[in-house]
Amino acid sequence: MSSTENYKIIANESRLKAFIDWLPDLKNHETYYVCLFARAKYAQGLILSSGQTQLKRFTSSKGNLFSKIKQLECPVGSYTYKGNELPQESLALYINPNPRDLEKATKNSLIKFAQLITKPYTGYNPHSEILSEIQVTYSRKIYMNFDFDEVDYKDVINTIKKNDIMNLDAITISKTRGGFHLLANIEKIHDKYRKSWYVGMTKIPGCDKKSGSNDGLLPVPGCVQGGFSPYMFPALSPELTDTSEGM
Repeated sequence: MSSTENYKIIANESRLKAFIDWLPDLKNHETYYVCLFARAKYAQGLILSSGQTQLKRFTSSKGNLFSKIKQLECPVGSYTYKGNELPQESLALYINPNPRDLEKATKNSLIKFAQLITKPYTGYNPHSEILSEIQVTYSRKIYMNFDFDEVDYKDVINTIKKNDIMNLDAITISKTRGGFHLLANIEKIHDKYRKSWYVGMTKIPGCDKKSGSNDGLLPVPGCVQGGFSPYMFPALSPELTDTSEGM
């Protein structure tokens, strides 16, 4: 690779912009949390501790999200691990689709700092501590994020229909490198499913229960995920192809 070549983070601008439009509009105390990882399983021969390393993370308003992602496209060789250049194919960009609460995160950070300063310094970074609090502090849980691996989304949708687990117009599918994420819009779920839909979803074969959270990170549609570019479509619509102009 030439020294002037840049990493590619945005693989499909139209899909990324459509995804950003799909995201909830933010209130004045809210933000989005985004992080860029290098993952060993996406790059042959790459060895990373814990299988991955976090390269960048930041918060953004909805209006600035595209430009902030674009800023990640720095010259090849800028992203390194223990002095070694990280390859393009190892990169993957993620976002929390639910808005994060800056006000609550600030209060939580004050408590965290009060705990830290009463003990000897252990090498913590205040900036990193605040970002970690923002990551885990959601404002509104609009979407429940279910991660499915090694199953076909069509089979899962058929299971939902067959067992009458929930209404399909509340579901958006995000196709990822190794499977898909099913995003359920809580506000759109019909009343008759309110008390049972969540348990029904967790019982579907292929649902990843190890993550321990349905407010987790989502590979960003239109961006890179280990040589693949995730894309989204409503559960009631046919799957989009790589050449389509949807999300």
